[in-house]
Amino acid sequence: MKDLRSSANPQQLSAINAAEGPVLIIAGPGSGKTYTLVERIVHLITEKKVAPESLLVVTFTDKAARELTTRVSNRLAELDIRFNLNEMYLGTFHSICLRLLEEFREFTRLRRSFTLFDQFDQQYFLYQKIKDFRELADAQLVMGDDQTGRWAQSEQLMKWLNKVSEEALDPHVLETAPDPEVRALARCFLKYQELLEENNCLDFSGIQYEALQLLRRHQDVLAQLRDKITHLMVDEYQDTNTIQEKILLLLAGDRSNLCVVGDDDQGLYRFRGATIRNILEFPQLFPPDSCKQLRLTVNYRSHPGIIDFYNQWMERLDWEEQGRTFRFPKQILPREDSFPEAPAAVRLGTSDEKGENENWHAEVLAFLTGLRDSGRLTDWNQVAFLFRSVKNDRVLDLARFLEGNGIPVYSPRSNMFFEREEIRLMIGALIFLFPQFPKVRQWAEGAQLAIWDYYDQQCFKAFTDELRKPENSRMLEWARPLAKRHAVLTQTADYAFSGLFYQLLQFPLFSRFLDEEAMQGVDKGRAARNLATFSKLITKFEYLHYVTVLNPEYLERDLRNLFNQFFRFLKDGGIGEYEDEAEYAPKGCVSFLTIHQSKGLEFPVVVCGSLEAVPRKQHTDLDEILEDGGYLSKARFEPLDRIKHFDFWRLYYTAFSRAQNLLVLAAQERHGKGLGKSPSKYFENVFHALPDWRTVDLTRFTFEKVKEINLKREYSFTSHITLFENCAEQYRFFKELEFAAIRVSPMLFGTLVHQTIEDIHKAVLRGEEHTVTPDHIDAWFSTNYAMLSKKERVYLAPITLEAARKHVMRYYERENGNWDRIKETEVEISLVKDDYILKGNVDLIRGEGGTVEVVDFKSEKKPDMEKDRERLRQYQSQLEVYAHLIEERTGQKVSRMHLYYTGEQDGNPYVSFAKDDRAIGKTVARFDEIVHRIESADYRIAARPDRLCENCDMRAYCDAKNWNFREDDR
Repeated sequence: MKDLRSSANPQQLSAINAAEGPVLIIAGPGSGKTYTLVERIVHLITEKKVAPESLLVVTFTDKAARELTTRVSNRLAELDIRFNLNEMYLGTFHSICLRLLEEFREFTRLRRSFTLFDQFDQQYFLYQKIKDFRELADAQLVMGDDQTGRWAQSEQLMKWLNKVSEEALDPHVLETAPDPEVRALARCFLKYQELLEENNCLDFSGIQYEALQLLRRHQDVLAQLRDKITHLMVDEYQDTNTIQEKILLLLAGDRSNLCVVGDDDQGLYRFRGATIRNILEFPQLFPPDSCKQLRLTVNYRSHPGIIDFYNQWMERLDWEEQGRTFRFPKQILPREDSFPEAPAAVRLGTSDEKGENENWHAEVLAFLTGLRDSGRLTDWNQVAFLFRSVKNDRVLDLARFLEGNGIPVYSPRSNMFFEREEIRLMIGALIFLFPQFPKVRQWAEGAQLAIWDYYDQQCFKAFTDELRKPENSRMLEWARPLAKRHAVLTQTADYAFSGLFYQLLQFPLFSRFLDEEAMQGVDKGRAARNLATFSKLITKFEYLHYVTVLNPEYLERDLRNLFNQFFRFLKDGGIGEYEDEAEYAPKGCVSFLTIHQSKGLEFPVVVCGSLEAVPRKQHTDLDEILEDGGYLSKARFEPLDRIKHFDFWRLYYTAFSRAQNLLVLAAQERHGKGLGKSPSKYFENVFHALPDWRTVDLTRFTFEKVKEINLKREYSFTSHITLFENCAEQYRFFKELEFAAIRVSPMLFGTLVHQTIEDIHKAVLRGEEHTVTPDHIDAWFSTNYAMLSKKERVYLAPITLEAARKHVMRYYERENGNWDRIKETEVEISLVKDDYILKGNVDLIRGEGGTVEVVDFKSEKKPDMEKDRERLRQYQSQLEVYAHLIEERTGQKVSRMHLYYTGEQDGNPYVSFAKDDRAIGKTVARFDEIVHRIESADYRIAARPDRLCENCDMRAYCDAKNWNFREDDR
């Protein structure tokens, strides 16, 4: 057995072995926190014999969850320990709470096929429903008056609705408040909940709110979870909020096996509802002296000079008030090692009183050039610039300057999505295809939107300039008659805006962004991924506005909504570009990141900007009313006038501690007239106390390589392998690049049959076999159809709907009385392989003779065994993968595998296969080979699968690509 704990330091070892009761681990920057978490999990499983499925491990981000999953699975695989990843509750708070809601959905307000909002969806939903809120008494006290505009009101309203959720406030208590603002907030929240339930929707904050209600209102569910989950661990605990603490304490119960890990000095997310008090007051939640408090203070990341710098930064602030301390005392220490004898913290600055950027840009470029010329820097990705925001003009100007001087910049959150050439050209093309655009946008006399200049100058002009070039003549021949048709559209078209988008991809102006060569560039195919994002945005618009085809009656309205509202709100609010979770610092680029974005990361060279910043108040009058009125679950913690300073110090401490070898404080120096002081008084002394970078010998440094993150990807048979085998190009576009498919008709019939059969199985497994009656089945069927059709906006003809009902009733009549053979239903199983995670979803596992049999339901008529041999062979391969997963992960023996055809009326509905270990071995080996091709980006296809092309959105692109190949061969 490989015991990595032998390399743990005494502090880490104490944390690993602290297995029972409440545990607080304060982990300073670079102190081996993830290593300690992984080894603690391994210790619980190997030494304490805790079943992996009895662990709940919460991380702050999806990326952190994937990294922890990979590292834990690798360690357990080394120890030959079998477990099912899906049984372990490992993920973010939101993903774990969402899983609880799905597992116990029948106890919640949610129905099947609910819609999950992201932040933009939520605000756009409120924007569309704003009239409902404006009608409420005193609503303007919460969301501002009508003069601010619907979009601004929806943003403000969203903030306060989320506040109620995150603080777990009781709206019925708020309703009786003496303060009119609080009563108005209660009315808005109750109205919002009513609208969410009516539309079967759930927002991001609501995931946790609904999970808390589930645990509070259903003691049997809570008891079941407490019985299953015996040990809880939470990472980044300093950034948890009130509702998360409540959920954790409920789940932990009297056992109190709750271990929280974090660093109070790196608490950054107050603006999202996080409260630093959770980590500072954690020991007080338990009986005196029962909470183990441990420290990880040895920094394995940074040069001692960097550690000294940020230790002194924290000591410059007084963290006490009236006898209370708002920080755990700690001193971070460097690792034992030899370090270069050179200043590891330096300054980079230029005097720039007039606000001109020329000197500043030249100095930054000189610094980067000096790093490169020192011979010590091996890749630009070793350098990261950190700012409070990467969206302001100064940061954007610097990024453009560096790119113009041959230094690529990776800055996915810089609000540059709508500046990218491929996006401007695509918007320009859509404008060109609708000549009525100038008239459409002038919906009111004198109306003027700032975005119109963007459309005119950066989009339409850019596109028409390209259209005049000889190489784009074929696109002009296609676009001109189509535009004329749209100008006087008289009949409903058979396409919508998304269809036009996919047609445009066939032309070289856009197809050049999608070829294999573009994908291998420094920016990893950024343009292709931006176009994929655009496809998702435009299909989202069509969904939100019920646009399925271009209809002459509604065309002007739809154009107005698309350009004057949807694109405008996205552009104003900002939209991030593609970020590869497995490569946070792409090779060949310097990174421009926000300090928040850099949390948990490390870079050899960190250039910290935004030194003109000053502490900013974040609370509002309504925040004060809620605190002072006793509406929150706890009384005020930190003094209001000190919070902005505490948060400011924590923010920059986090930034400084990202650096491994060299920390650079960078400022465009100004003395306070006109453009403000830079660096501000909070940085002035520390900035000028540092040596100028030009006085430092950069050749003395050894810069680390950027750490590679090994994140295993998940693959399933139907979503990945079958799709890749059918057409590798389809896989590239719809899985790898994530274009939104529009021509794939929803599998409404099959899903409806599947869901209702699952309702039958779940009732049986709950011990409620008596409820499995024709009347109950009919009710389940009707509810499922209502929710599915509402979400997909697709409806079945009465005769088709009745046919689906008969599929279910036929299954009930055949199997009624044999329910005791059902063992599990819709079980997800995963297998951790050396290079990836194999996942499968088994419709039903039923026991027979001490073994299990796998059943996969097909809502169709039983196929001809000869004519459909190839399709049956594919299904058999799928069942073989499921059998492999079950045996490897659960240790249960699979004896047979079945396809069950619910459409078979008179004959035997089963097609059965004996389990053949050799065949399974071949199937899994083929799976391995296909995964290797996917991960090697090998999308070659021997011949086009013509049967799939007819209904593929990318057909026009592929037709043009193949035509161009034939032309080149001449």
